[in-house]
Amino acid sequence: MRIARVEPLLVDRYLFVEIETRDGRVGIGECGAWGHLEAAQAAVLKFGDYLIGEDPDPIELHWNRMHRFGWFRGAAICGAISAIDIALWDLKGQALGRPVHALLGGPTRTRARVYCHVKAATREEMLERCLERTAQGFTAIGHLNPFLDEDRSVPYNKGHARKIDDAVRVVAELREAVGADVDLCIEIHRRLTPPEAVAFAREIAPFRPMFYEDPIAPTSADAMARVASNIDIPLATGERFATLHDFQAHLTRGCMSYARVSVCLCGGITGARKIAALCEAFDVGVVPHNPLSPVSLAACLQLDAVIANFTIQEYPTVGLTFESVEDDGAAASSGPRGQTLVTDAPRLADGYVDVPTTPGLGVALSAEGRRAPAVPRAVRMRAHRDGFVVDQ
Repeated sequence: MRIARVEPLLVDRYLFVEIETRDGRVGIGECGAWGHLEAAQAAVLKFGDYLIGEDPDPIELHWNRMHRFGWFRGAAICGAISAIDIALWDLKGQALGRPVHALLGGPTRTRARVYCHVKAATREEMLERCLERTAQGFTAIGHLNPFLDEDRSVPYNKGHARKIDDAVRVVAELREAVGADVDLCIEIHRRLTPPEAVAFAREIAPFRPMFYEDPIAPTSADAMARVASNIDIPLATGERFATLHDFQAHLTRGCMSYARVSVCLCGGITGARKIAALCEAFDVGVVPHNPLSPVSLAACLQLDAVIANFTIQEYPTVGLTFESVEDDGAAASSGPRGQTLVTDAPRLADGYVDVPTTPGLGVALSAEGRRAPAVPRAVRMRAHRDGFVVDQ
């Protein structure tokens, strides 16, 4: 086989990459640099110039060439490489008539437990939506921001005691509402300073969250280590890490109980496999990050199937996702976000999703996906009342 086409496709709020060979096979991948898709699109085109005419089979060689070219890293470049890598694995699986996980050592499981998304601007909305999700069969609920997803047009103005007290109340009421049989995955979105992160974690420890994700900005492994060493609940981080080396720096400092590996950002299936092996050596579980489309979900499921340290899979449900509350819509489906954009989107059953068994990833762009217009993301931040910005 030889590569004839490498095409980035901005579809809805996603960036897909199709790689077509001269014999007509088409592999698909997705980019996880969701805030910078236009920059990643340009990087895909540049790497495409290199790939056209090449044999798609030596994926590890292509992966190293793209990463080592100039030694430039970052979300846009690594997201582009990730999408290309996933598409190459899809092609290889199709050519051999096997699912990708069969080429990585074979499955260790046939289903992946998933957690859904809930987003709300008020405590009452969050409780209602969590109960709705449990009624849909989910046994774990994530994207739970106890500081709430408030109107970004309103400047933030809470003191320390009120800020912590209000958020602790949310977690306490969630645990009481759903009981002990539903896991709570607490997502802070880098909202806190290290002292605040420690104070809040100590307050919510009695409610046994499954994990406490990104309480502070993922900028300093030393700062994250200070938080991790002073709390008694599992800490999860890594969703914005673009390289194996980012994870190595945090693992060696004891910063994480769970690694939030972004398959569509950290180097695709090739990069995620390396990171999962490194995490296994540190007895750290892998919780693949996936706020994207079913293409990303299908790629994550290939990883979930083959690693021993898989813990749970993020499953972005329709209606209540990371976008603004206003455009979430009233109806909360149990299907994956963007399911109409692809064929054969993985489906939920009793809080689990089956690992695909069809050749390659098992998904492709649908007719609707091919004509869906791009939805760009504007640069915007919530203001603090003092004039600075708030991570939300």
